[in-house]
Amino acid sequence: MTLPRIPIAHLPTPIEPLPRLTVVLGGPEILCKRDDQTGLGFGGNKTRKLEFLLADAQAQGAKTLITTGAIQSNHCRQTAALAARCGFACILVLSGAPPEVAGGNLFLDELFGAEVVWCRREERNAVLTKVYQDAHAAGRSPYLIPYGASNEIGILGYYEAMQELQSQITGIDWIVVASSSGGTQAGMLLGAKRSGFSGRIMGISIDCKEEELKSIVRELCRTGAKNLLGDLQVDEGDILVSDAYLGGGYAVMGQPEIEAIRLFASLEGLLLDPVYTGRAAAGMIDLVQTGVFKPGERVLFWHTGGTPVLFADPYLRMLQQP
Repeated sequence: MTLPRIPIAHLPTPIEPLPRLTVVLGGPEILCKRDDQTGLGFGGNKTRKLEFLLADAQAQGAKTLITTGAIQSNHCRQTAALAARCGFACILVLSGAPPEVAGGNLFLDELFGAEVVWCRREERNAVLTKVYQDAHAAGRSPYLIPYGASNEIGILGYYEAMQELQSQITGIDWIVVASSSGGTQAGMLLGAKRSGFSGRIMGISIDCKEEELKSIVRELCRTGAKNLLGDLQVDEGDILVSDAYLGGGYAVMGQPEIEAIRLFASLEGLLLDPVYTGRAAAGMIDLVQTGVFKPGERVLFWHTGGTPVLFADPYLRMLQQP
């Protein structure tokens, strides 16, 4: 089945060995898939998803893209960049309060020309619904992109990404990826089935307990397979999630994230972000050190982007401290 897609991302993204990190950790060979280099507005994993969602939005005659996230949402930043590039208006429903000076992704949202509606996190879904209804009533032809671009259409980005991976490299034993809204991991799992990938995919949870995130991923796999991808089925045992690295909660950077960010930067010149890849990398490092990932194996760290958040408060100040 050929699914509608508008090419935007710079693909294929490269795979880089991380030899100095490999030596320092003393475990498996570590490589990195650089989806921070997908190109759209500083890049990131959402660009792959947005290629398919953009095609659907255009097919529906949409003129305004609407989505939601936290104040430093990487997904919202890439959606705003997409809207600017493709001539859409963009409305972002962000949880939090407007800071005195916008930094990181929020600065970029404004630079891309997005309208921002502020709300409390617990009100986000209700506010998103009202913003969509108001835009529809005003004749703005809105198209609603879900949180994290994670629905049965968005997951196709990582379904296709696994085909890309298989064309680049074989012999990967583990993929480690940050997992939150579940769409990236679900797409990977379906793509692994289709492409014959024989390794295992470990989702490091960013904000959910293990069973909750597994349920999200399971449902995305089910709906994606049923509605778009035929008879693909993901086995329950393939959905691997670790919630051992939640720390202080979503977007709360702790010492493990700080150490992982500094280690990747000082050894490989590779920048991680404080919310997603920093936490996923901290989890990967622990899994190496505790022997879950063993010497002789090959571990691929899938970099999902987010580096603009490094330059937002309070992360910048925390990382500058000795």
